[in-house]
Amino acid sequence: MVLASVLPNIVTERLVVRLAARKDRDGVLDYYRRNHEHLAPFSPTWPEDFFTNQYWDFQIERNLKEFYADESVRLFVFEQAVPSHVIGNVSLGNIVRNAAQFCHLGYGIDQNKQGCGYATEAVSSVVRYGFEEHKLHRVMANYIPTNEKSGKVLRRAGFTVEGYARDYLYLNGAWQDHILTAMVNPNWES
Repeated sequence: MVLASVLPNIVTERLVVRLAARKDRDGVLDYYRRNHEHLAPFSPTWPEDFFTNQYWDFQIERNLKEFYADESVRLFVFEQAVPSHVIGNVSLGNIVRNAAQFCHLGYGIDQNKQGCGYATEAVSSVVRYGFEEHKLHRVMANYIPTNEKSGKVLRRAGFTVEGYARDYLYLNGAWQDHILTAMVNPNWES
């Protein structure tokens, strides 16, 4: 059962962050095609049909079902100035309830939009949304040690380093070490 029953439409100073709808499929595909080489080193191996309409029709529907099942919130980032152009993705995945009340944050930003503060703006707004609307107590985010840009985004967003995990995730065809970070909801109420 999802705590937030209204679909997220997070509006920041420059961005709109929301679930993709069927009408956004081509924009989502374009985002991943433009950024394939940029995102691949930090991503699991994508399935063979990843760049097909069928895959994304299914995935967009699945994202909606996972939202309503309180399993994940998989959002895409749009610039307010060009509302149909996808420039990133942010997700609150693996939501665990009961005594845990936590999730894992994932995100990516268009290679041509790096250095503009968009990633920090999107991440901060989605974490705030997770705390306020989904009543999460803890959001965890982990990054490959060589991905210094990701580490800076998380520090600017208020995440604290908590540890180091060897061979943590299998990404881009190899086990990757990760720096473990988290942010705790300072206003959490049961």
